[in-house]
Amino acid sequence: MTATLTFEYTARDPLGATQDGTVEAASREEAIQKLRRDGLQIVELEEESDAGPLLAPRVRKNDIVYITGQLAVMADTGITLSVALESIAKQETNPTLKKVLLDLKANVEGGEDFSTALARHPKYFDRTYLALIRASEKTGTLAEMLENISQYMRNQLETMQKVRGALAYPTVMLVLATGVTIFLLTYVLPKFQPLFTRKGIKLPPMTVVLMTVSSALLDYWWAWLIGVVVCLVIFLVGRKTPTGRSILDWLAIHTPIIGPLCRKVILSRSVRTLGTMVESGVSMLDALKLAADVSSNVHYEKIWLHALDLVTEGKSISESLFGNPLFPGPLVQMIAAGEDTGKLDHVLRKVSGHYDKEVDIAIKSATTMLEPLMITVMGVVVGGIAMGLLLPIFSLSRAPAG
Repeated sequence: MTATLTFEYTARDPLGATQDGTVEAASREEAIQKLRRDGLQIVELEEESDAGPLLAPRVRKNDIVYITGQLAVMADTGITLSVALESIAKQETNPTLKKVLLDLKANVEGGEDFSTALARHPKYFDRTYLALIRASEKTGTLAEMLENISQYMRNQLETMQKVRGALAYPTVMLVLATGVTIFLLTYVLPKFQPLFTRKGIKLPPMTVVLMTVSSALLDYWWAWLIGVVVCLVIFLVGRKTPTGRSILDWLAIHTPIIGPLCRKVILSRSVRTLGTMVESGVSMLDALKLAADVSSNVHYEKIWLHALDLVTEGKSISESLFGNPLFPGPLVQMIAAGEDTGKLDHVLRKVSGHYDKEVDIAIKSATTMLEPLMITVMGVVVGGIAMGLLLPIFSLSRAPAG
């Protein structure tokens, strides 16, 4: 008796609406036939894992970069795509990624283009990846394109790792300062309050404020806890709304110290993407759309999409970006020079390299400024609480006995 397998699918109905579900079949091919008989266009189809999605190993960006590099080497040596995918899948220890690779192999052997097979897994292969693969399929340069994609993704990851590393120290310091402050206000200060009250001395304003805050934290801890939860929920829900995302993105690029760093990271990422797309033969309109997508900031996204509209009307990219405060004048001038000389891809590649260096400089600058700033803030907070405790004690020591 043939074993029945369960497949999870994402598909579109005849009206274009997307729906998720599961289908039972003896094989993948039978599952595809069942869904097609129901009039569904398959977007993604994967065998359901026994461990469940919550326990399934996660596929990281580094994993995609690694297998892309392996595919590039194998394709360059003349190994067919299906054989390369099977070989990599055999060595893969991550069951989730192994399943994806075998699914890609099955679809490629079934006659699908590689880009179509990749499109079934949008969680792992984004629109930029697909656009570059489609361009390579038209020009017959898959091996070279896979190497370009691998290098492109590696550059993106290195930039993000540098940014996270720069923000790690101030984040730890902020958490530490908050924890120390709460500890002093809720544990240390209350032990001194009976002494100050019993002696009946006039407390300094700083001490009165600290005692008030301490009492509020202890007596209404539940209200503070609810407030923190509410703020967290508002943040998580708000950032998914257009207004909330617009506010957070505006703060990200305008906050002192962090803002300049974020702007340079966004410019580096979007310009590199645009240059890679143009160099790979992707149409300018698609390249501008992808540059907007990878910017990951609604304000830059609007600028790129506005440029797309103007380019559609016949204007150049440099004309579309000219005068915008979020795009430095020298950048726009270099793009204009690339358009005038017909070497836009070369210029964009040079510009993205320049901004990579600018990101490194901005990270060092931000780190140099944030470290003493956070130390100063922590010193002021902890020192202020210490002074609030010590001033009444000094008053007690000077008070006459009796």
